[in-house]
Amino acid sequence: MIRMIPLIFLLVLAILAGCVSKPVQVARPRVDVPRTAPAQPSQPSQPAEVAGGIGMPKSRWVAAPWAELPGFTNDSLFEAWNAWLKSCERPTPPFIALCDEVRFLSIGSVQEQQRWMQERLQPYRVESLQGESSGLLTGYFEPIFDASRLPNASYTVPLYQPPATLAQRKPWYTRQEIDTSYQAQAALQGRVIAYLADPIDALILQIQGSGRLRMIQPDGSVRWVRVAFAATNDQPYRSVGRWLLDQGLVRDATWPGIKAWLAQNPQRQQELLWSNPRVVFFREEPLASADSAEGPRGAQGVALTSGRSIAVDPGSIPYGTPVWLASSGTQINLQKLVLAQDTGSAITGAVRADYFTGWGDEAGELAGRLRQPLQLWVLWPKEAR
Repeated sequence: MIRMIPLIFLLVLAILAGCVSKPVQVARPRVDVPRTAPAQPSQPSQPAEVAGGIGMPKSRWVAAPWAELPGFTNDSLFEAWNAWLKSCERPTPPFIALCDEVRFLSIGSVQEQQRWMQERLQPYRVESLQGESSGLLTGYFEPIFDASRLPNASYTVPLYQPPATLAQRKPWYTRQEIDTSYQAQAALQGRVIAYLADPIDALILQIQGSGRLRMIQPDGSVRWVRVAFAATNDQPYRSVGRWLLDQGLVRDATWPGIKAWLAQNPQRQQELLWSNPRVVFFREEPLASADSAEGPRGAQGVALTSGRSIAVDPGSIPYGTPVWLASSGTQINLQKLVLAQDTGSAITGAVRADYFTGWGDEAGELAGRLRQPLQLWVLWPKEAR
């Protein structure tokens, strides 16, 4: 029962509940962290009480007062509540019991939402198993590229669906073998979704795990589609930026820096690409437009919300958990409520998060340069302790 909400507000909610199933999500107008989460992963073990707090396989949670959360009273919770509603489409224990109240409060004021959180949830500071409470925040985004349904002089770089033989060979062929092996090419025959103009753009798309394509159709018309993560070739991921840094070839390993180096060394493009043997395969999804407010689906299986969804290590924080995030650095200062809705193969450790910045060039610029200190507090239901 929501004890902190005035009676008149509850009467209004009762009337509205019969008319509205849930509010419509409204959006407000890295470099190199691979997005490789499956759409429907298995849920990790739930937190367990341990001496001095709550334990997860890769972290421990220490109970904290609400006053410890920096900027808690200053956050406008509208976007965060929309992200929470998304998590309630595929709720995880013990948040299932709270989702009806979360839906009711979607039309409440910020003050009512804050009071409800303080009544129903307990903050826990996330620490490593060694007691370290500071970690790393990076960013990721959904790129937007032009593409063609058919190859031509301008569009030559294929994006593939998973090959039918993917499960028969583990690991599957490397990136170099896919480019040079007859057997690999034969297995990928008829599996092309689209063609891009730039192989580095294709690599960016594979690392981010999804993207929006302005697709030129065979008849010359244009259609917007999303390509979303479907599978990998099970080869190890290796950062092309790290490859350049280790050889002393660049000081700036952001995507603009990598492209600038390639412009001066085009003869080494294949060498750069083949340094990362991992390849991501995609599935195609419909998309209304480039500005569609619906983000790609994360590991929880729900659409991500720009600025309010994070990728985490599920061994530290379960999917669907509301998290208070605090991070200050040269790129951005953040003190806000976010939802743990995704993961990635490079997102490992207790205090580690990848911040979903949205889609397009501006989001990509922030994501590509975001690397700064981080603190996290999970907000866990009091009844679940």
